[in-house]
Amino acid sequence: MTPTQSPDTTPNHLSAPSRALSFDRAAAQYAAARPGYPDALLDAVEDLTGRPLRGARTLDVGAGTGISTRRLHDRGARIVAVEPGPGMAAELRRALPDVPLVRGDGNRLPFASASADLITYAQSWHWTDPARSAAEARRILRPGGALALWWNVADHTVPWVADQDARLRRFFRVEARVDDRSAHGSAVQDRDLPPDLDFTHRRIPWTRRVRLATHIDNLGSHSAFLTIGDDAARQFLAEERARLASDFPDGTVEEAYVVELSVAVR
Repeated sequence: MTPTQSPDTTPNHLSAPSRALSFDRAAAQYAAARPGYPDALLDAVEDLTGRPLRGARTLDVGAGTGISTRRLHDRGARIVAVEPGPGMAAELRRALPDVPLVRGDGNRLPFASASADLITYAQSWHWTDPARSAAEARRILRPGGALALWWNVADHTVPWVADQDARLRRFFRVEARVDDRSAHGSAVQDRDLPPDLDFTHRRIPWTRRVRLATHIDNLGSHSAFLTIGDDAARQFLAEERARLASDFPDGTVEEAYVVELSVAVR
C-alpha cells in the first residue's frame, strides 16, 4: 500500500464490483466500527459549494450503511441515499428508516436531469467507473450544483499508524513505491478524478478515540480483509490486536485521520 491507501484500495484479484459487494457480508460490523466524519468536513463542503446543506437536494451515492447520509441529513440536506449492495442497504434502512433509499450506483443513476443540488461520494468514488459517474453527475446536477468526493485517510504522520501501514503492506505483499508521497500529499490525485471538472481540494485532520476491539473491527471491515479468506484475515487481525494491546494498555486507541475532500461546482 502507498501511504494514502487503505485496505479498501489495496489491489487484489477480484474486480472492483465484486470487492464493492463484499461489504454486504459485514454490513453490521461496518456500521458499528467504521469512523464517521467531523463537523469541519461538512463546514468545508458548504464553503466550497457556496451554499448551506440545509435544504439542498442531495444524492449520497455509495451510501453504504448510511454513515455520511446521517451526517448530511442531520445538517438539513434533503437527502436520498443510493446504495447497490443489499446487505449494506438493509443496514441503512434499519438505521435511517425515514431517509429515501434507492438501489443503484454512480455509473447509472435513476434520477432526472438537473434534479440535484449536490451529489456526494463518501469513501465510494473509487468503486465507480469515473468517466461514467462524472457524466451522470453532470447530467443530474443543476447549474451551480456540486459534486463532492471525500475519503477518510489514515494519518501516517502518527508513528503507530505508519507502523501498522508497514505491517499491512507486508501482509498484502504490496511494495511501497519509491515515488510515494508523504501523508501530506493528496490521496485524491490517485482517485481518477474527471479531468474536465475543476476540483478544489481540502484536507481536514481529525481523530477519534475507540476501544481496541472497535479499531480491529474497523480494520477487518475493509474489502481486502473481506476477500482474502476468513482464516488469513482472522490470523492477521488477532496478531494485530495482541500487538496493539501492548501499545495501548488501557484498551483505547486514538485513530488519526485526514479527510481528503474534493469539490467541483457545475
